[in-house]
Amino acid sequence: MELIERVKEKEEVNLLSPLTWAYVGDAIYELHIRTTLVNKTKLKPHKLHIESIKYVKAKAQADLLKQIMPELTDEEKEIVRRGRNAENHHLPKNADPQDYMYSTAFEGLIGFLYLTKQDDRLKKILELCIKE
Repeated sequence: MELIERVKEKEEVNLLSPLTWAYVGDAIYELHIRTTLVNKTKLKPHKLHIESIKYVKAKAQADLLKQIMPELTDEEKEIVRRGRNAENHHLPKNADPQDYMYSTAFEGLIGFLYLTKQDDRLKKILELCIKE
């Protein structure tokens, strides 16, 4: 039994809003960053938080997405396009609108891969992100 039940069919996930993918992707990516920092550093919780922000803020995610774009499949690029073009009425006051659109697209890709159980591909992309 899985710890967390995920949507099973890709067709089902395709019917969800890209903002829903991003909602899930945000949590998955942040957990990945936090786990990586805990495993690779000896930082205390406050310093872990400060360090993790460097990776999860909108600008960092937007830059990451632009760097990994050449590695994405055509299907993944389409997921990114849908995430980038999703109409989001919330914009954090300290984020550039374009960075926020690209970070939403990045989180959408992560969420889509997670929800469709493409775990090997998700792992590969998350590894690319840590290298970058």
